[in-house]
Amino acid sequence: MPSPTEILPAQLSRLVGTPTAPAIIDVRTDEDYARQARLIPGSVRRPHSAVADWAKEFGDRNVVVVCQRGQKLSQGTAALLRHEGIRTETLEGGFVAWLEGTHPTVDVAKLPPHDVQGRTVWVTRGRPKIDRIACPWLIRRFVDPGAVFLFVSPSEVKAVAERFAATPFDIEDVFWSHRGDLCTFDTMLSEFGLTDPALEKLALIVRGADTARMDLVPEAAGLLAVSLGLSRMYRDDLAQLDAAMIIYDGFYRWCRDASDETHNWPAPKVKA
Repeated sequence: MPSPTEILPAQLSRLVGTPTAPAIIDVRTDEDYARQARLIPGSVRRPHSAVADWAKEFGDRNVVVVCQRGQKLSQGTAALLRHEGIRTETLEGGFVAWLEGTHPTVDVAKLPPHDVQGRTVWVTRGRPKIDRIACPWLIRRFVDPGAVFLFVSPSEVKAVAERFAATPFDIEDVFWSHRGDLCTFDTMLSEFGLTDPALEKLALIVRGADTARMDLVPEAAGLLAVSLGLSRMYRDDLAQLDAAMIIYDGFYRWCRDASDETHNWPAPKVKA
């Protein structure tokens, strides 16, 4: 039974990838991190010895602090954050317990370089429809919550990537793109090592909508319709991305929790 200031790995796992997920701060030592160079999805690395320097980043968030075993580093960091008025819990058992629970992790070796503000920066073609919205959703929910996305003219993507140290995606002849019958969303799941059954189910929907394969799953047609509708509602690509985040949040939760549920009318009558 966790203390009132701890959260179980299974409880945190239910929050990861959702809009209400806490900020997850990994304070493992460099040595522990080097031995297991993976991260809990959506988490960020911060040094435990410099809490005063970075605490204000998380002032309006619920926070979960993670160290190797849920002991001194996370307990001390969390106590200091609570002293600053930040709602903070620690992960019971730490990163070791997360791995023992076979919860998903992110392969940090595949993470692009971060800018001076600690964010990954990505660039792709403007006027996004499906893959170029699905991938930013995936990155912000599971890889880098502060990621920056640049939408530019198709002919300028590679040049912008070079001049602005951004990572190009969903264009031809780059690492983060379609591979055979798979779309960029599939590539990101594979490369980041996100072996989450709900994400794999969502990938089928994205792939079907993005590659005109409505035969893959019936939900692909619905995602295509919503995506094309949003693309006509918004002239600003970032505004469209912001609006579409909730769409992918809903599809993800359906894939995770509700795909077996049905709905009909009239509602079944309750017997007396």
